[in-house]
Amino acid sequence: MKINILLPGLLLAGAVTVIAFTLSYLGIGQSLGISALTFAILLGMLVGNTLYPKVANSCHEGVNFSKGILLRAGIILYGFRITFQQIDSVGVNAVVTDAIMLLSTFLITCWLGIKWLKIDKETTYLCATGASICGAAAVMAAEPVVKAQSHKVSVAIATVVIFGTIAMFAYPIFYTWLQSYLTEHQFGIYIGSTVHEVAQVYAAGQNINSQIADSAVITKMIRVMMLAPFLLGLSYFLSREQSTTEHRKINIPWFAVWFIIVAIFNSFPILPVKITQWLVQIDTILLMMAMSALGLTTHLDAIKKAGAKPLILGLIVFFWLSIGGFVINVVTQSLFG
Repeated sequence: MKINILLPGLLLAGAVTVIAFTLSYLGIGQSLGISALTFAILLGMLVGNTLYPKVANSCHEGVNFSKGILLRAGIILYGFRITFQQIDSVGVNAVVTDAIMLLSTFLITCWLGIKWLKIDKETTYLCATGASICGAAAVMAAEPVVKAQSHKVSVAIATVVIFGTIAMFAYPIFYTWLQSYLTEHQFGIYIGSTVHEVAQVYAAGQNINSQIADSAVITKMIRVMMLAPFLLGLSYFLSREQSTTEHRKINIPWFAVWFIIVAIFNSFPILPVKITQWLVQIDTILLMMAMSALGLTTHLDAIKKAGAKPLILGLIVFFWLSIGGFVINVVTQSLFG
């Protein structure tokens, strides 16, 4: 594909990304518990519903490139944020808790969304993925597997942002009620295994103390590490659901496989720290451009048509994460210490 066809859309997504990155760098996002990725999609939606329709014809190819190729590259580079040594620092109970919360949250969300609330499967799968793993980044990573429309992705991200933000302020209050049941270390695991976004996890933990924040963020990154095997499993499930018994084809999300390979590579001291830090910055930019492009192609009318059901789903899942997650953390603390 010729660069001059891609350039207008890439420049527009890049401009939105620069503004969002600047706002995040100034600390506005951190004070609100909103990640740079969320800023990018919100600004993208603002432009997408005002300026973008006038330039859509010339920017279409570049914007789609950002939502596709740049997104996959960003997920791969996300592996440079993770090392397997992080698992040792929080213990086996964090891994077990994360795994239980991921699987149970996904299944409960899918049952509630599809069977009870009658929400379409694509929106439900995306909402379930965002709540189960790592918020907006997980929703974006699942989009190529689920093959959902832009407005459905935006609806799922909205549930993550709204209820993850509520959790960010609620969990420090929960700590005053629950500290007699969970140690500081386990409360950090509780936050990391149940709050949606990495930024929200850090804010919730830091609002209590730095020790809890450290345990919470590491537990959260273990959850992120589970993204790749989860996507492989989701791809297999969807292939069985959508195809006949005679012709079953598994669409392997290779970017998820490369994500694991990069995380393994990053677990060994091969690259200088400075280069790894630069790669993480590049990754942030790629993911923000993908989010910006998503926002540009999201129409508010389409979100309105989704109605209140996704918000009801997000609220119920929030109660499951906070209450059910507390019970599971108490049990894993008693079993693994």
